Amino acid sequence: MTKTTETLTAARPEPTSEITEADQQFMRRAIALSHDKMQAGCGGPFGAVIARNGNLIAEGYNQVTHAQDPTAHAEITAIRQACTALGTHDLSGCVIYTSCEPCPMCLSAIYWARLDRIYYANTREDAANIGFDDAFLYDEIARPLAERQLPMIRLLGREAIRPFQAWQNKVDKQPY
Repeated sequence: MTKTTETLTAARPEPTSEITEADQQFMRRAIALSHDKMQAGCGGPFGAVIARNGNLIAEGYNQVTHAQDPTAHAEITAIRQACTALGTHDLSGCVIYTSCEPCPMCLSAIYWARLDRIYYANTREDAANIGFDDAFLYDEIARPLAERQLPMIRLLGREAIRPFQAWQNKVDKQPY
């Protein structure tokens, strides 16, 4: 164990009182996916599973390079599969087990999907140590729009507001 790992482990102890054998098995599956699919050339070393009431609903693994899709992270692919399997965009009542602390994109998707809980294995610091550093993204999100490195320029706001107004007045909309 390196000095960095000792520091991280001490800073974030793993809770044990509410962890079940099923939780450990689902996490082991996410870890196995991260390893096996990475070794098979599908993408980076990340895996995720989604469960509900002790049943496996979906599995996902990193497919960024294989699918040539920068959004094909393990958590996103698992969420997509779970939504299809359950026939809904709302994953309330489900739990995600991911081999690494979710990046900002995946964390946002997890919130949008309304998952109840996130279990993760590796930390974002562990990911940064092997070249997957999300610190830049976390920093950028916190910056005011005008200070971000990627220019954000508002364009045609008056025209774009019309569909929003139509949505607001739509009687048969399905809120989400």
